[in-house]
Amino acid sequence: MALVVVKCGGAASELRPADTILPLHAAGERVCVVHGAGPQISDEMARRGLEVRFVGGRRYTSPETLDVVRDSLAEVNSRLVSVLGSSAVGMMGDEAGLEASRIDELGHVGEAVSSSPPAIVDALSAGQIPVVTPLARGPLNVNADDAAAALAIGLGADRLLFLTDVPGVLVAGNVATRLEKAAVDTALAAGEFEGGIVPKLRAAARAAGHGIQAEIGRTRVVATSAAFGREGTSGV
Repeated sequence: MALVVVKCGGAASELRPADTILPLHAAGERVCVVHGAGPQISDEMARRGLEVRFVGGRRYTSPETLDVVRDSLAEVNSRLVSVLGSSAVGMMGDEAGLEASRIDELGHVGEAVSSSPPAIVDALSAGQIPVVTPLARGPLNVNADDAAAALAIGLGADRLLFLTDVPGVLVAGNVATRLEKAAVDTALAAGEFEGGIVPKLRAAARAAGHGIQAEIGRTRVVATSAAFGREGTSGV
């Protein structure tokens, strides 16, 4: 049976995740879900009057912020499990055994490390859909896209799907259907992409480097040197 890791954003409920996830599960594929809670975290921090602090352009996570992150992730996790039904089982990543290396200058933040936590493996073997938050042991706050890629690599997944509210990666105003990892790495280093697509592309390229088919909407990120291009065109 194929193994698919699906990454959902904090607004995933608006994207009807069950429409993607449940058919995969019904077809006999093993499915693991990783989700974020970006909008919920931002709203709750504002409600509590907590300042958002950045170090080198990256968000700093204080102990107070970590409490907000955990509460917000738990809220989204519960909602997703409810949407996905009886086969879904919610898991806080740090309790399940996700691994990350701490980035000291960012506080309680970690860089996701590939792992295959037994709790997640056991759930998949039992035919369940583990729904996992991007917290690692520590606890450490981990970018959800990176966490999904690291988990896909550790579990030996066949596919990594990013559920998003955009049709795919835009290149020169068009949706790219196929992107080569090497070109993505080069474009990211050159700053050719910006905003929320950057961590998704970085995570997709990382997964593709391990032979995993990564998909952002209609865009596939692959490790081969085969040609890639936009719909109806070629090149980046």
